[in-house]
Amino acid sequence: MTITGRVMVRSAIAPLLAEPRASSPQVSQRLAGHALDVVEVQGDWLRVRGGDAYEGWVHTGYIASAPERTARQSHGGRRVSLGCVTGISGGGRRSLPLGAFLGPEETVQSGEILEETAFATRFPGTAAAIARSATEFFEGTSYQWGGITPWGADCSGFVQSIFALHGVPLPRDAWQQAQVGEPVERKLAALQVSELAFFSDRDDGRITHVGLGVGSGRMAHVAVGRGGFAVERLADARDGYVKTLVDQFRFVRRVV
Repeated sequence: MTITGRVMVRSAIAPLLAEPRASSPQVSQRLAGHALDVVEVQGDWLRVRGGDAYEGWVHTGYIASAPERTARQSHGGRRVSLGCVTGISGGGRRSLPLGAFLGPEETVQSGEILEETAFATRFPGTAAAIARSATEFFEGTSYQWGGITPWGADCSGFVQSIFALHGVPLPRDAWQQAQVGEPVERKLAALQVSELAFFSDRDDGRITHVGLGVGSGRMAHVAVGRGGFAVERLADARDGYVKTLVDQFRFVRRVV
């Protein structure tokens, strides 16, 4: 394959790695049908940049040359997985996670898809709608460093993916997300719907965790301390994990 300035993910999920070797830690992921800009080439490894400007290394086995339509700013008419299994032209099938694009030759065998042009109607950019999607799509998700889908996610990957469903772009990492939106002066237990709460377990206070308010004093997040997705009752003083969150809490920001 000839490497050009833009490529497209052809596998269901392509891991982005910290270094150009298979044993390197995963730092994020990119999904089927999403375009990537090539920044650097080292043999079979590409340093790529996604739409959120986040960079990492991906092996050429996960990608294909980008057709012209993926290079345009407008992507109207494409089909997006909300979690589905598709049949592939010529035989075979594959599972696609939330947010992956279907290829033109794929047929839906089970699950749900949505035309990209219908997202604004199905997923309005309101606080209440964002909070509903958080529990609808990520309940039961296991913790995975660098993950961005219900198949496995980290805290900021979960937040970024949920807001993206509703047309609200956020940067990738929690410390970057902590610089978006407006600061809100409130205690953690008073967290409001779709507000973001930020935490740090470091001496220097650098943000290391983020959660999303879902109403009634509760926060949804994907945390290694819970093994994955959890909804915390932030005023529950009997819960030792919640007490740790309160101790590590830094501030709240409102994005929508």
